[in-house]
Order: sequence, then C-alpha cells, then structure tokens
Amino acid sequence: MACRPLVSVYSEKGEATGTSVKMPAVFQAPIRPDIVGSVHMDMMKNGRQPYAVSAKAGHQTSAESWGTGRAVARIPRVSGGGTNRSGQGAFGNMCRHGRMFAPTKTWRRWHRRINVNQRRYAICSAIAATGIPALVMAKGHCIEEVPEIPLVLTDKVQTLTKTKEAVGVLRKLKLWREIEKVKSTRRFRAGKGKMRNRRRIQRRGPVVIYNQDNGICRAFRNIPGVTLINVDRLNLLKIAPGGHVGRLCIWTESAFKKLDSIYGTWKKASEQKTDYNLPMPKMTNCDLSRLLRSDEIQKALRPPKKQVTRRVLKRNPLKNLSVLAKLNPYAVVEKKLAKLVEKQQKKKRQELQDAKRGLATVDAAASGGKSRPRKPVTKGPPAKEKKEKKEKKEKK
Repeated sequence: MACRPLVSVYSEKGEATGTSVKMPAVFQAPIRPDIVGSVHMDMMKNGRQPYAVSAKAGHQTSAESWGTGRAVARIPRVSGGGTNRSGQGAFGNMCRHGRMFAPTKTWRRWHRRINVNQRRYAICSAIAATGIPALVMAKGHCIEEVPEIPLVLTDKVQTLTKTKEAVGVLRKLKLWREIEKVKSTRRFRAGKGKMRNRRRIQRRGPVVIYNQDNGICRAFRNIPGVTLINVDRLNLLKIAPGGHVGRLCIWTESAFKKLDSIYGTWKKASEQKTDYNLPMPKMTNCDLSRLLRSDEIQKALRPPKKQVTRRVLKRNPLKNLSVLAKLNPYAVVEKKLAKLVEKQQKKKRQELQDAKRGLATVDAAASGGKSRPRKPVTKGPPAKEKKEKKEKKEKK
C-alpha cells in the first residue's frame, strides 16, 4: 500500500507545480488479488450473450432403427432407397450429420450475481495497487523515467482538445515509450474473432482518470492503448484488466481529491455510498519477516532442536536373522541344531529308500563331497565260490 502522506502535482509540461495533494485513504486499502480475480471473472461473465444450436439440428430426417436380428447396430437409420444416404445412421452424436452431444441451450446460467461489498472491496484493492511502483512495473508498464507514482496532473489537462497536445503531455511526462510499446504489440487475433470485426489486438496502456470532460476524451481517445474513465464511474475491468492489479493510472487533481468523498476513510463514511467505509486490513503490519524477528515473538519461541533423530527402520525378526539374534541370542544355536537334525533325518530317509530299491548308498562326506551314481547290489554267489569255479575251469 502507498503510505506517502502527500503526492506532488505536475503540470502539462511535465514540471512540478510546487503544490501537493493529500494521499487518499483508498490507497492504503488492503490489496487482495484473489478477490480482484474472482470479481473480475464474474463481471466478465455478465457481459456474455446466450448462444445455442438449433433444437432441430440433427433430427431433420426420417430415421428408424432396424431392430435386432440383422447383424447391424440398433442406431436409427435413414429410410428409403436409391441413394447412399439411405441406411446410414442418424440422430446420434456418433453419426455423420447427427446432433451434438448435450445440445447447448439458451437457458444456461450465463450471469453471476456479485455482492456489492465484494465488488467495492475489489475496486479499492485495484486502486491501491496502482500506487505501488513495483506492482505497476510487474504489470509490464514502462515507468522508469516517470517522475512519480501515483501520477497526478493539474486540471488544465482536462481542457485539452487536440491529440497533438495530448501527445506532447505524454512525451513531457516520459510516457511516450509506453505508447510505443503498445503500438509494437498490435497484431492479428488468433482464432475466429478475425471474422467477427475484431481482427487486431494490442496491449493496454495507461488509463487517464478525470473529473470533468472539457475535451480530454477527444484529445486522448485516438492514442493507442489509452483508456479514459470518469472518477465517478471507475470500473474494475479498466483498472485491473485481466484480473491483474497494477495498471498505470494518470489522475487529474480534482479526480484525485474526490476519491475520499467516493470511498470514504476509516474515520469518515463515504458521501456517495450509503454507510460504506474502506475495508480493514487483516494485519496492521504486513512485514511478516520483521514480525517474526521481533523480540516479543522470539521470547515466546522454544529453542531450535538441533539434535537430529533419524527414523529407525523396523525389521521383522522372523525374516531377519540379525534382528532375531538380538532378541534371542540362543535362536542362532537352535537354527543350527534344527539344520543338523534335518540333515540326519534326510540321510536316514535316503538309506531306507535305497535299501528298499536295492541300491548302495554313497556317503557324500566320505567320498570327498562329490556324489557318485549309486551302483545296484547283485545277489549272486559269494566270492569264495566264484574262485573255486574259476580254478575248476582252468584244471579242465
């Protein structure tokens, strides 16, 4: 919010006149971009015209479904014959020459009701934002060489009738660069608006706010980007175009002085609006960082916790042996014993199976750990009998 108590008044030659004007209280109103944006959107909706497609569109043909049993979809089909149109699907939104889905109607809810107090809050916020150079520059206006923001001119400007004189005033106030920037942005509109008598678009320039039109509208109306508006009929769509605060405003002295009577102050109600006072800010001091560093708040705060406590990952002892060993050190011994018992039982089972099948069991430990194929046990004569038979054959 602009907190300077006085604002200098400049002449049409761009020179300070030496007189100053008291800063209106509306420039200290709280700036709420959220309220400005929502009110601006609702105001834009109130300017729409109803539109709709024809109620008969897509249904101006005689079509009837063929029903089931003909291996085709049950969509209505054009009757008749002798042309490629006959038999084609009709009426549905998926059909060629069919109606659209959910045809638009003129009784849609086009307009929005806006609370009067909310509308006034938005315009007060928009006016307050025009007095802050940072917000005006953020909007894209070229004000590096402008002598002062908000810019107030003498009432002699209201008597100008020639565009040449208005151009001279803007040049003296170092605002002609802003007009050239607007001229450079003039371009063709993207879309169908080119066919609807709005072919070209351009950026917005400064807005001139006057009290009495003694020729000022005729002088400034042909300059690209300049908007003229009476102080009694301030419009949010002009002060904050697009719902963005911070448009460059040029005030005449009488219009600037009239703001207190229009919007009032916190001590005095408005003269033109019934029982209306300026909106109160939520915070008396908006410098949050300074508030947090103040001694009163720092004393109430606890000291910072510099010790870092890291979260310990909880592991399942039934799946993680190391965690299980911490809980039950004997669990490792039990697990080894269980494996040993299992190994012995497995060996016994194998011996029993081999005995049933008539196989010689090979001990893996005795054979050096390398398993050999088990050899079948042959039930023949003993070894002594074999030797005796061999000896008898040799004697013969």
